[in-house]
Amino acid sequence: MDKKAKIGTAGKCGDKVRSDCYIEIELTKAGGIKTSLQSKVDSMYGDSINDLLIEMCEFFELKNAIITIEDYGALPFTIAARFEAAYKKLFPDDQREFLPEFNKKNLYTTTKDRMRRSRLYLPGNEPKFYPNAGLHNPDAIILDLEDSVAPSEKDASRYLVRNTLCANDFYGAERMVRINQLPRGLDDLHFIVPHNVHVILIPKCESAQTVIDVEEEIKMIKADRNISATIYLMPIIESALGVLKAYEIASSSDKVCALAVGLEDYTADLGVERTNEGRESFYARSAVVNAAKAAGVQAIDTVFSDINDMEGLRASVMEAKSLGFEGKGCIHPRQIQVVHEAFAPTEKEIEKAKKIVLAFEEAEKKGLGVVALGSKMIDAPVVKRAKHTIELALLNGLINKNWKTE
Repeated sequence: MDKKAKIGTAGKCGDKVRSDCYIEIELTKAGGIKTSLQSKVDSMYGDSINDLLIEMCEFFELKNAIITIEDYGALPFTIAARFEAAYKKLFPDDQREFLPEFNKKNLYTTTKDRMRRSRLYLPGNEPKFYPNAGLHNPDAIILDLEDSVAPSEKDASRYLVRNTLCANDFYGAERMVRINQLPRGLDDLHFIVPHNVHVILIPKCESAQTVIDVEEEIKMIKADRNISATIYLMPIIESALGVLKAYEIASSSDKVCALAVGLEDYTADLGVERTNEGRESFYARSAVVNAAKAAGVQAIDTVFSDINDMEGLRASVMEAKSLGFEGKGCIHPRQIQVVHEAFAPTEKEIEKAKKIVLAFEEAEKKGLGVVALGSKMIDAPVVKRAKHTIELALLNGLINKNWKTE
């Protein structure tokens, strides 16, 4: 262990901070463990906070230190993450992990073709957003270790994201993490793979080898930790080279469940301004959709950056849907409902889907190998799309679950 450093710090402090804390660990030669707590909830939770600090000191065998904590309403798993991040600055070679108790409400898995209309991005260093994120009913929650986290906070964010995966209630949303660009992203995997992450987003992906490298690292971690659950991958195309290699990337692994496009970095790569009209990115979006469909995976559209323009968002989703995208990133909870509504099928689409599904099921009952609706033949992909439309209609309350008997 490196004992040259005497003070380790982690977290945030200040009047605008909430649901977080600042922790300072100062090593001393003697005197045991001394704690100093400043908290608005000291009278209610002061004893439990101090108990947690002492428990962590015992876990890490920290004998002599002054621990100062400024608490702004942080939950226990956040305090534990901040303490561990501060401790690891002092002892970077210590591989022990102080893990919060796993929330049993999160013991659900995912599927490759799960609905991913909305994915809510949460900055990996902002615990104030975590507790209620699932209440907004996004299809997925993304804990972001990449662009939303300052370089100086990258390491500390890993502990916070890891503890969030363990302890926070995701309310049934798919559990996603966006790692950093490789090679740093490979180290991120060790903090998230063991804790029931469902999908890992690979940013700025420009080759199949990047996907393969991530998949191989995941396999190694799963073998070491005896993990059997399937973890899916979502590469994000964010450059001109990535667009050119989109199909290669989308088809690089059977663990790829979707291909996403990120237009902020893509337009920067082109040297042009990103606009709401999107003429500058039409080729890239179309290429990503085509690559995804050719590889048999979902196509996911970029985020809409103006959180106050709901009509602009709706128009953007409608355009994305017309291009073949099946989902869109969200950077604010208020965007989720608009995204879901805009991706919902129209009445005409629902009626057509009903006829196709009923005709297919009737043909199956009769043991027919060929299905026809009027003068048109219905093949498996058409039936699959129709069933998907019905599923969307059910999710949005546009039809009754007993629609077949109505």
